[in-house]
Amino acid sequence: MHRHVRTRNAVGLLFLIGILFAVTPAHAQEPAPDDRVLDPAEPDFVLVNLPTTLRLPARGGNFHLSHRFNENIRQDSFGDQVSSLFGLDEGANIALEFRYGIVRSLQAAVRRTNLSRTIQLSTKYDAWHQHGSMPVSISALFSVEGDDNFRQHYAPAVGVVVSRTVAKRFAAYATPVFVANTSVGGALHRNTAFIGIGGSARVLSTTYVMGEVSPRIAGLAISDPAYALSLEKRVGRHIFALTVANGAQSTFRQLSHGGVPHGLYLGFNLGRKFF
Repeated sequence: MHRHVRTRNAVGLLFLIGILFAVTPAHAQEPAPDDRVLDPAEPDFVLVNLPTTLRLPARGGNFHLSHRFNENIRQDSFGDQVSSLFGLDEGANIALEFRYGIVRSLQAAVRRTNLSRTIQLSTKYDAWHQHGSMPVSISALFSVEGDDNFRQHYAPAVGVVVSRTVAKRFAAYATPVFVANTSVGGALHRNTAFIGIGGSARVLSTTYVMGEVSPRIAGLAISDPAYALSLEKRVGRHIFALTVANGAQSTFRQLSHGGVPHGLYLGFNLGRKFF
């Protein structure tokens, strides 16, 4: 009984924190930048799995697909990998997401992954944007996800993304996130806090190298921290990235669980902006 009360209180607290972030006024010292103009240092709404601080214009949309093959390239022989075309024959874990700009600086997203048939509903409020007198961009995150098509194992999360871009070529990110109800089975700790750390470098005019890692800092830690690398190409409003990751995790609870020990999986991301 007390455990259920604590869970409800935690969910309520997370919701209130999300609301407080959402009503925080955006920085208004200087004219607001045009959210439709491309920022060469921040081309997409995610690095590989972690969110960025990229703004979505009001009534704009973005579609994102992440695809991770099931072939573990660290364990299987090269001959086995070739015979399965590096995982093409082994099935894949896929996540589909669509995000929409509700009003300026506030966007909502729905994501569905076949990993535990999880649905994640999230919002991101881009409270501050880097410009002359503001050295960083800061966005607030709030989400809730549930397995079996949002029928069970609900896990709310709250976090912040802090970014810094340099010379329209480099970007660095820190993303502390608290996720409630991350435990499985009879685990002692029911919640997890992790901090996602990542960065990107524009190596050619439309080509980027990106990387991220999400070490746990408190609570439940099931396996190795999740990490991923990608080589990304931007073509107009389209994004295509070849990825290497230690798992198929893409939601906040999945990231908090970590990656597969001794696992490494090929995959790709696709993105399309609608604005």
